[in-house]
Amino acid sequence: MTGQLHGKVALVAGATRGAGRGIAVELGAAGATVYGTGRSTRERRSDYDRPETIEDTAELVTQAGGQGVAVRCDHTDPDQVRELVRRIEAEQGRLDILVNDLGGEHLMDWHKPVWEQDLDKGLQRLRVGIEAHLITSHFALDLLRKQPGGLVVELTDGTAEVHEQYYRSEGGAFFDIVKVAAHRLARAQGEELKEHGGTAVSLTPGWLRSEMMLELFGVTEENWRESTTAPEGFGISESPRFVGRAVVALATDPDVARWNTQSFSSGYLAKVYGFTDVDGSRPDAWRYILEVEWPGKPGKPEDYR
Repeated sequence: MTGQLHGKVALVAGATRGAGRGIAVELGAAGATVYGTGRSTRERRSDYDRPETIEDTAELVTQAGGQGVAVRCDHTDPDQVRELVRRIEAEQGRLDILVNDLGGEHLMDWHKPVWEQDLDKGLQRLRVGIEAHLITSHFALDLLRKQPGGLVVELTDGTAEVHEQYYRSEGGAFFDIVKVAAHRLARAQGEELKEHGGTAVSLTPGWLRSEMMLELFGVTEENWRESTTAPEGFGISESPRFVGRAVVALATDPDVARWNTQSFSSGYLAKVYGFTDVDGSRPDAWRYILEVEWPGKPGKPEDYR
């Protein structure tokens, strides 16, 4: 898909690390100009307090073949988002792709009922995972709708089908609400954009080998299979570039409108469009989770790659 997005402009809100970085880099590899936002810069870390920066992401985008632009932006602040979109319009005159990947994973309060969870963290998670998405779309979609074929991708954790069947108790009420909300946000935006030729979907990666996950299990992207501490399910994990390739597949599909308002996993779209992960495999993490891991039935991760 190299060069297929040349001349297109993307905004990846939350591109510092993880899925957001993987998506930004793959959009760059397809030739797009990518504005990658976040709060961690080389001069100042966010409350994540991690080393990844938006400048690093922008450089990776450019190295991949696109044009990376790093912009520090707190998407819970309407004024900052307004200025961000004004800058994109002034510099590019258009916006073709919006990816909302604002989640606040550092705010997780694992395996606790709502009355035991940290309320301040929970409410901040709602602000980052729902309010910030709406603030970003409020300002960005007025520009995006001016280009027929515009695409909005709401990143989440689990498809709509998963959330209809299961309560994500491992993350608790705040986590579950945020992840379910992504599907409704995609539905609402898709309904409003379709008369302008736009499409909105919700998209989930599988078990993501983010920087934080690799660090947790003491491995790198080069030797992740050698972890001695990761559970068996880690064998179905995918790189952040895999979900990035899913976004590129959607963005380069001339008939993408057929997917409007729907919900997908990266593993499902890999089968539809024929792309693979960086190692040449095609992991279908959510099928493994639903068929093997959660019901406790026999099966191996390698059978789902």
